[in-house]
Amino acid sequence: MRKLIPLVPLVFVPISIAADQLAWGDTAVFFTSALAIIAVSIWLSTATEKIAVVMGPSIGGLVNAVFGNATQLIVALTALRAGLIDIVRASITGSILCDLLLLLGIAMVAGGLRYKEQSFQSIWMRVNGLSMLLAVVAIALPTLVISTSNIVDASAIRNLSTITAAVLILVYGLTLLFSLKTHSYLYEVGLAEAETESAEEHAHAPKVAFWVIVLLISTIAIAIESELFVGVVEAETAQLALTPLFTGVVLLPFVGDMAGYVTVIRLSLKNKMDLTVATTTGDSLLVALFIAPVLVFVGQAIGQPLDLNFNTFEVSSLTIAVIVANLIGFGGRSNWLDGTLLIATYFILGVAFYYHPA
Repeated sequence: MRKLIPLVPLVFVPISIAADQLAWGDTAVFFTSALAIIAVSIWLSTATEKIAVVMGPSIGGLVNAVFGNATQLIVALTALRAGLIDIVRASITGSILCDLLLLLGIAMVAGGLRYKEQSFQSIWMRVNGLSMLLAVVAIALPTLVISTSNIVDASAIRNLSTITAAVLILVYGLTLLFSLKTHSYLYEVGLAEAETESAEEHAHAPKVAFWVIVLLISTIAIAIESELFVGVVEAETAQLALTPLFTGVVLLPFVGDMAGYVTVIRLSLKNKMDLTVATTTGDSLLVALFIAPVLVFVGQAIGQPLDLNFNTFEVSSLTIAVIVANLIGFGGRSNWLDGTLLIATYFILGVAFYYHPA
């Protein structure tokens, strides 16, 4: 019976499809497809973790990099194809804020309530924090160009965004090279537990094929559900009096990264804060340095030009998130109060986005 419990939420997949095909209404499609994405994303995350552990730290790190944020990427690509550019741009901001403030904060609170204090390798925060700072500066450039110029050609902003996106992807590749190859020894303590689990999983190597199948099926299911969700999200959020900005910053990351909540709580309760911090900061880095630039290039390719012209409030929020996360994490130690401060910062920013008229 316990093995069947994780399968129960998957019932929302056929229900959401039925809601769409049988015309149950946009509201039914909106909620059932959102619940289906959450359920499938948890299975996708689990499959990614299982495969990554067996593959070892190096290849496993790449697997996590490719599929760790697959749900968010698929939902964003679907929304971009539908022309919801404002929501897609806002979702980039929201994903970074969620990773650096909410997910890391929840992990620190959960772990801090079980253990008086937890420690982790500060190298994760130093490398990822500085890289995130670069990403925020790069993202802010188009906004600064517009705010400091009387007349700005739209094509100039697109060209600036394209060049910036290319540089960010290059930087992300270099951070992977640094952490997985040239300076992997700096991360050995943080990966020790993962290597132990890897040895245990190798005894069950045949299960890898099963998790690969789960990974593929989950990816296809999320693509289908994203189509349903994005098809009604604009109308339903407007009915709920939610702006595209709030929808992208708060709602989409909540739906797309539910698996992240499960992962960080599980790791922190096991006192694996090295992996917890690596997961949250690594995910934010992936969004800023890889997913955002990819969306820029894909948008140009499919005729839905997406630039990096974030509004000033989004840029300010990202700057606040990076500074607060770095200040709390640079010491390499955490407790429940640190986590509470991160969550409080996210909550205040979320309320501000709700009342923002954009």
